[in-house]
Amino acid sequence: MSSVRSLALSAGLFASSAFAGDAISQTSKQPINLTAIGMFFIFVLMTLAITYWAASRTKSTADFYTAGGGITGAQNGMAIAGDYMSAATLLGLTAMMYTRGVDAYIYMIAFFVGWPVILFLMAERLRNLGKFTFADITAYRLNQGKVRTMAAISSLVVVCFYLVAQMVGAGQLIKLLFGLDYGIALVVVGALMMVYVTFGGMVATTWVQIIKAGMLLFGGTTVVILAMTQFHFSFDELTTRAIDVHKLGTKLLAPGSLLADPVTAISLGLGLMFGTAGLPHILMRFFTVTDAKEARKSVLYASGIVAYFFNVVALMGLAAIIIVGQNPEYFEGGDIGGAIIGGGNMVAMHLAKAVGGDILLGFLSAVAFATILAVVSGLALAGASAISHDIYSRVIMKGKATEKAELRMSKFATIGLGIVAVLLGLAFEKMNVAFMVALAFGVAASANFPVLILSMYWKGLTTRGALAGGYLGLFSAVTLVVLSKSVWVDVFGYGAPLFPYTQPALFSMPLAFLATIIVSNMDTSREAEAERDAFGDQYVRAQTGLGAASASSH
Repeated sequence: MSSVRSLALSAGLFASSAFAGDAISQTSKQPINLTAIGMFFIFVLMTLAITYWAASRTKSTADFYTAGGGITGAQNGMAIAGDYMSAATLLGLTAMMYTRGVDAYIYMIAFFVGWPVILFLMAERLRNLGKFTFADITAYRLNQGKVRTMAAISSLVVVCFYLVAQMVGAGQLIKLLFGLDYGIALVVVGALMMVYVTFGGMVATTWVQIIKAGMLLFGGTTVVILAMTQFHFSFDELTTRAIDVHKLGTKLLAPGSLLADPVTAISLGLGLMFGTAGLPHILMRFFTVTDAKEARKSVLYASGIVAYFFNVVALMGLAAIIIVGQNPEYFEGGDIGGAIIGGGNMVAMHLAKAVGGDILLGFLSAVAFATILAVVSGLALAGASAISHDIYSRVIMKGKATEKAELRMSKFATIGLGIVAVLLGLAFEKMNVAFMVALAFGVAASANFPVLILSMYWKGLTTRGALAGGYLGLFSAVTLVVLSKSVWVDVFGYGAPLFPYTQPALFSMPLAFLATIIVSNMDTSREAEAERDAFGDQYVRAQTGLGAASASSH
């Protein structure tokens, strides 16, 4: 179970979303892959050209944060999918499917079920009520200063921990795929992220994500088509042969150890499902479209693309069992069943090489690096907006900051976040950072989601209730992760964890909801009555979009 938990904990090195402990643990440096480096260089030149174009269109805060609200539903859906599908989704889930079979598919479903929540409960109201960040919605009828501060703090916790996990993952993956040094990889990722966001804002970030998602879909589909030619495009033949040679036998297609501990499984599922609906860089994307209809379209497109890609990954994992798992060329010392060259996460890359040679291997390696760039750009933009829009403009300057000053602060914040991400990536190189992803999802599900959903749907929410629930959700999620095996044992070195589970959501999320509801109901102040009375106006705007931010004209 411990190996499955380590896989589960690294979920979202994505987007995440990501999977597989090996992707963020120590990896062996591989020979320099010139094909991959060349293809990645072409991708960088293409995205820098887009950033140059985007810079001429980024004149206002609306352009910087939300691309002026002018992105279509289809484009935004592709960009959300690009934000969500990480390098470790490709590498880690293929490896998990290769070793665990259907357990990996159950795991993918846990990630996927967050999308209907966003589609049916949140997408339309997010677009109608928000402007730049989700704090615009939670603070809509509450005390602006206090609620925005809380939302910004929880957003920055999610962004920073997610960002560190991505940076450490970037360094280790580049050692694995390109043969470059860890430090060089961090500096390249950090520098490109700062260029994309500082100069191009949301326009550049969106198109980087769209291009990367297209490359990932094309690369994965090509590998699957070439692999399936060896099985006459028969799923039945593929699964039969995989069962015949895999150590699990018929259990390959049955639920296994992932469900052995139901409390961990449920807590993991809740964290992934509601964490997705509380991730600031995902929520921010709903303010980039023209109206609520396009926001709903975004989720439909993103859901379809992500579902398709998860099925591609599942087929890659099954095909790799036969094509890679039975070929001594991909095992150290030629020992089939022994250690895979480069580590477990190289299964997808070995499959690419087996069916498409060095060119397909190089392309997929370049896509993996491009994926990290797209995800960290989205995270950096979400963090910068929390600092500049919520804290600086609304709390410190009380809404009196000029657009030019806010835009300047956004760019300073982006550069600052980039430098911090590189430094933390260097500091955490030799540490197991899987807990950071658990923490990011735990905080998103426990601090962001309860207050956000209640602010949209519950008339009784007050500022005091929102603060109690938000801060308790944040504190409890962080505390439970620190007391779990991931930190207490693996990082601090103690013998046994004080909290027996690795995922906090099952415990911290109900606490946040309870605290919010109880404190709000107990609040009889004059301010609380005014906040309840203001729900009617908010409801009208949430349903109709009257008064919502409109797209900028360029």
